[in-house]
Amino acid sequence: MKKALTLLSLALLGQAGAATLTVWTHFGDAELAWLQAQAKSYEAKTKNKVNIVSVPFGDITDKFIQSAPKGQGPDLIVTQAHDRIGQMAAAGVIEPMDKYVTSKTDLDRTALSAMTYQGKLFGLPMFAESVALIYNKKLVPKAPTTWAQFLSAAQAAQKGGNLGFLMELNNAYLTYGFTSAYGGYVFKNNGGTLNTKDIGLANAGAAKAAGFLNDLRFKYNLVPEGVSGEAARSAFVQGRAAMILTGPWDMADIKKAKIDYGIAAFPTPPGASGKWSPFVGVQGTLMNAYSKNKAASATFAKQITTSDAQVAFNKAGGRIPVSLSARTKLKNDPVVAGFGKTISQGTPMPNVPQMGAVWGPWTNAVTQVSQKAGVDYSGVLNKAVTEMKSNIK
Repeated sequence: MKKALTLLSLALLGQAGAATLTVWTHFGDAELAWLQAQAKSYEAKTKNKVNIVSVPFGDITDKFIQSAPKGQGPDLIVTQAHDRIGQMAAAGVIEPMDKYVTSKTDLDRTALSAMTYQGKLFGLPMFAESVALIYNKKLVPKAPTTWAQFLSAAQAAQKGGNLGFLMELNNAYLTYGFTSAYGGYVFKNNGGTLNTKDIGLANAGAAKAAGFLNDLRFKYNLVPEGVSGEAARSAFVQGRAAMILTGPWDMADIKKAKIDYGIAAFPTPPGASGKWSPFVGVQGTLMNAYSKNKAASATFAKQITTSDAQVAFNKAGGRIPVSLSARTKLKNDPVVAGFGKTISQGTPMPNVPQMGAVWGPWTNAVTQVSQKAGVDYSGVLNKAVTEMKSNIK
């Protein structure tokens, strides 16, 4: 009997050590090669197998929600944007990962918050992005740390056809840092849970932020009408714009143009009660709630989140790691160092499904408040919030 139990135990161990993980990813080129190398390393250490399947980024959420309950989905998604977590958690297709993570001290707190829904960690963050103030050192030698310094630098640079500061004023994502600084918010955060019935985009702080956006155009004469993100980037890479507000997605063009740039947080705007805190987008690894290989999947998910793995991932595609020790190892990279700081002081975009009811009315409101001088900011914002609330089921 004892011999039979021993043979059975060995058989079970053999099965446990021969798991085959299916991983969906939207990575391509160098990032896909990095993931494949990570899979080979994992296979060598664990004797498990990893089957990597390429799925277009825009198809992952719906395809996963439909296939996971049928046992047809992957064990892991590498990676998913954090603002889809609420939808996927509500559908019951992703597994809380708290019990698999013994330490979170090396992970950026903003990134961890982004991957948390209703108090549970639903994914391991991999990389993040936010906007920051990008400045041309030829026109602005030092990063302004106060509003007075910023305004002085911007106005001084505005000569000879140059522009002091540019940004897309009608972009709600870009402007959120100002809303936050003045005390506005999208949904009230109560200990990690977002109250979708408490919308703070029309409160007194949000109205002050709207006034600041208007002032950037009409009081300070910095941002001309009709400036798009593309126009701001173009002016900067041509050396005509001293400062712009943008994210890592524009850094390749800026580097190619050989601009001597710096990256910094936007200074606290005039009269604001808090620091500028931009929206942060995070992507992380999610586990299938229906997976039959959860322990093995968690091991792989943790492997690709380690400091060394994130350094290698940054080298592959330039993403900003959420591992704090990885950022330290990459401290001489100005993109990692600059955006790492703004990510840490930022605010995660809401990850609840109700956010879909916010973007449209909010964007319309942000557009209206910067179109002409003397706008009724509170009136515009209250109308937008009323529309948001009517759209939230």
